[in-house]
Amino acid sequence: MVAPSIATACDIALVLAVDVSGSVDSYEYDLQAQGIASAIRDPDVQEAMVRGQVALAVLQWSGALEQSLSIPWTRVSEPAEGMALAHRVSRMPRGHVGGNTAVGEAVQVAAALFEQVGDCRHWVIDVSGDGNENEGFNIGEERANAWRQGIAINGLAIEGAASGLSVTNFYRRHVVTPGSFVITASNHDDFARAMQEKMLRELIPPLAQAPGRQAVRLAALP
Repeated sequence: MVAPSIATACDIALVLAVDVSGSVDSYEYDLQAQGIASAIRDPDVQEAMVRGQVALAVLQWSGALEQSLSIPWTRVSEPAEGMALAHRVSRMPRGHVGGNTAVGEAVQVAAALFEQVGDCRHWVIDVSGDGNENEGFNIGEERANAWRQGIAINGLAIEGAASGLSVTNFYRRHVVTPGSFVITASNHDDFARAMQEKMLRELIPPLAQAPGRQAVRLAALP
């Protein structure tokens, strides 16, 4: 059983930005929602969230004007709060049906959320999706803007049977910030495994011991 942390400071604020564009059908959306919930329920993820006093939010995104905050900032300071959060995620309705893939706008909307969690030492956006940007075409600008605010961006790329690593390469080249990473799901059925791996990598040391937002601001984008 995970004991509540005696620390009160929020170490990591994490936005999960989830693709619900037209390429994601209802079955695949459910795999994503249940995959996030399953990752949050994982005992190791639970322990890391409690120890880091994590604040987590879930943003669904699609086209340029299609972003919905499904789960506002939720603090996890004890295991029961993590389990309640997982339940909410598992039942969250889909924010949008259809639409294009505007990755830049998703990052822009996610970045604005961190104004509400100024006490958290690390700010992280996770962008998950199964396609390249096909609307807005401003991911480079929005990635740079987020980086200047001290926000790190990681990626979870969902590949298809015939796509090779095309989505993964797009995320590596255009979405994630320096020092960040991309986890690849071979398809939507692999999403839960990839989400768990990604969250563990983000929430346990050495990330939890890494320099905070000031050090991020001082680094340069390539």
